Amino acid sequence: MKDSIEKAEVLIEAIPYIQKFSGCTVVVKYGGSAMVNPELKKSVVKDLAMLKYLGLNIVVVHGGGKDISSFLERIGKKSKFVDGQRVTDEETAAVAEMVLSGSISKMIVQELEDAGIMAVGINGKDGHLLQCSRKPGPKGEDIGFVGEVEHVNTSLVRNLMSEGYVPVVSPVGFGNDGKTYNINADYCASALAGALGAQKLVFLTDVEGILRDKDDPSTRIARLTRSQAVDYLANGVIKGGMIPKVECCLSALEHGVTSVHVLDGRLPHSMLLEIFTTKGIGTMVVKDDEENQL
Repeated sequence: MKDSIEKAEVLIEAIPYIQKFSGCTVVVKYGGSAMVNPELKKSVVKDLAMLKYLGLNIVVVHGGGKDISSFLERIGKKSKFVDGQRVTDEETAAVAEMVLSGSISKMIVQELEDAGIMAVGINGKDGHLLQCSRKPGPKGEDIGFVGEVEHVNTSLVRNLMSEGYVPVVSPVGFGNDGKTYNINADYCASALAGALGAQKLVFLTDVEGILRDKDDPSTRIARLTRSQAVDYLANGVIKGGMIPKVECCLSALEHGVTSVHVLDGRLPHSMLLEIFTTKGIGTMVVKDDEENQL
């Protein structure tokens, strides 16, 4: 009986959040261990299905860098990186599109369909969704066909959502030169969420959230305002691989997203715990004037 009462209390706690977010748009960047571990994959799909059943409009943007590297290795092509960014020639861009928009996208679509959710896999070339320019390396290097999103045409995504589908977006775009561009999935999710005016952007990662000390999970920052994030970046509190993630959070806020959540995708049902409970379990990044929102 005690367990049943506790379950009921959890549902009651979720009521104001369900009321607030029903009908809103949530963009989820799906990557890390949550895409590899079979049990975590099941948990993520259940969370996405629950969000959809509760009336939220869901868009999934997925990564797949390890799968791209694995396929390149199989065909005898060595991957080269500059500060974490893949150097991408035309052959590599073609492989990225094949892997991301082929096997990975279809896998996610099938898993959602198996959970009773209608889903469609698309990439940034479909419906002229993601128009790109060349993104230089950190020191201005030419790293090839790596895309910087310049324009987002949301028509196709909005049409799919209006028909009840979950768009599953592969981070592949097109350029004015007619070439295919591989886009970092975090930047892709940020640009798409901003263009859609999403209520929430969720990053599933392999860390507990944004930490004051990257080696100490107990220093997780539960709520972070834009000005605090800028200050932490400037003063070196946020370091290493979390820097581009936080920059994506700030970019999304600047382009109209209400809140951004950095979650530990290794924790089962992390999305539900973050969105529908009072304490949450990751880091919520908000605009300065929205510090006290749900």
